[in-house]
Amino acid sequence: MIEENLFSVRMRASKNGAHENGGKHISGGEQISTYSHLKHTVNVLLDKALTHSKGNPDFMQIQLELIDEPITKCEPLHIETIEVESVEEGQLIARNLLEKSGVPRACIEKAYQQMKECSGLRGAILFDIHTGERIDDRSDKGVRVSRMDWFTTNYEKWANYYKMPVSQRVKEALVLATKVNRHPATVAELCWSDDPEYITGYVASKKAGYQRITRLKTYGDEQGCRIFFVNGLSDLDSYIHYLEKEPLIIQWEEGNDERVN
Repeated sequence: MIEENLFSVRMRASKNGAHENGGKHISGGEQISTYSHLKHTVNVLLDKALTHSKGNPDFMQIQLELIDEPITKCEPLHIETIEVESVEEGQLIARNLLEKSGVPRACIEKAYQQMKECSGLRGAILFDIHTGERIDDRSDKGVRVSRMDWFTTNYEKWANYYKMPVSQRVKEALVLATKVNRHPATVAELCWSDDPEYITGYVASKKAGYQRITRLKTYGDEQGCRIFFVNGLSDLDSYIHYLEKEPLIIQWEEGNDERVN
């Protein structure tokens, strides 16, 4: 029956035209939905685009497609929050977490030097940990991780168990970080939002889990960052295909949460 099928629903919104025509990125998002919940899912993404702090979009695209391949289910990364008093302290901690996760210091510094050139991308940039060079060929688009979700009931069960506030923003970020770092080629991820009103960012890796850092930029700054540090890529196309195309759903069960010592 069609109600049993799952659909990938994706939204992107921009101002001053479409992204590919030079429009300013306003918002993006996606969910996996059953057919019977498609209207609700579309409305959630529509509301996200129309209420973003970066402004009102004049271009929006909402796309859905049937998922006709097996869906991977996995546990979320273990999450911790690091409270800091300044952006400088937060960025120092981020650098240290990346290094402890296996990213060489020289590569980290090269990535920071190139951040301003890559701040307007919709997706992530991929850095080779050995050369410190960007290795994707997506220019100003970047690589956008897709086809992933965490169904609300299971997410709220997880949040209640760990006494965390229910946050759509945290859920979406944790889902993305879990998918990215599940791949053996991913060493670590560094991210903070382009939302001028949201200054918390994170470092995620297999070793560190998902480490939220409460200040990684100043309030009012619209410059975001999403970098995947990768290693041992014999087939870059296969890696990007995993990030963009292979479906994944987070499924948490009490007692199975993976902890980082």
